[in-house]
Order: sequence, then structure tokens, then C-alpha cells
Amino acid sequence: QVQLVESGGGLVQAGGSLRLSCAASGKIFRLNAMAWYRQAPGKQRELVASITAGGTSNYADSVKGRFAISRDNDKKTMYLQMDSLKPEDTAVYVCNADISSMSIWDRRNYWGQGTQVTVSS
Repeated sequence: QVQLVESGGGLVQAGGSLRLSCAASGKIFRLNAMAWYRQAPGKQRELVASITAGGTSNYADSVKGRFAISRDNDKKTMYLQMDSLKPEDTAVYVCNADISSMSIWDRRNYWGQGTQVTVSS
């Protein structure tokens, strides 16, 4: 029943901006920590940013100062504001969330389908 759906990806020039969204839906008892990952061809999956239920955030060194993660708990939605984009930011960005579906006892991670971000030079 639980689904994570990303949106906001696209094609931008270097130096441009995008804002990604990840909306959680379905039976959700509690939406805990959430995170954005990315994976580019030939590279390992990278944790881009994470955010706790209380709003405490953490970033990969490669995006610090350029990306900002946030969440709206009422909307059950997480965002990633990406500024000063670089070609090396090109990747599929995937939403991850730690969710308790029916109760605190069935807590587990869920993954979205991913959204493509392409930054041209």
C-alpha cells in the first residue's frame, strides 16, 4: 500500500536549479527518516542527503552548500532543492523513507521509482 513517488527531475544547464519532491502515500502510521540517493552510470549509489522526522539534515560533501533537503510532515512529502547544478550531478535520484505502515512494529524502508536529473555543460 505504501508508495513513494518522485517528481521534479529534468534537464537543466550547469548552474541551474531544480526542486525534487517525494510524496509518500498509502497506509502510513509514522513517516520516520527520509533520504535522497542518486546513481549515475558507472558509479555506485550515493547518499545525497537525509533528514530525520524532526528536520535534522545531513549532506554528502559533494553537495554541501548547493542542495537543501526539507520535509512537510503534514503533506508527507520530502523535497530536495538543488542549486548551482553541475554536470556531475547528473543521475537518477531516488527517494527512500523509513516508514511504519500499520504500527511501530512493522517499520521498514521503502524506495521510490526514481527521477532523472540531467545537467548539461
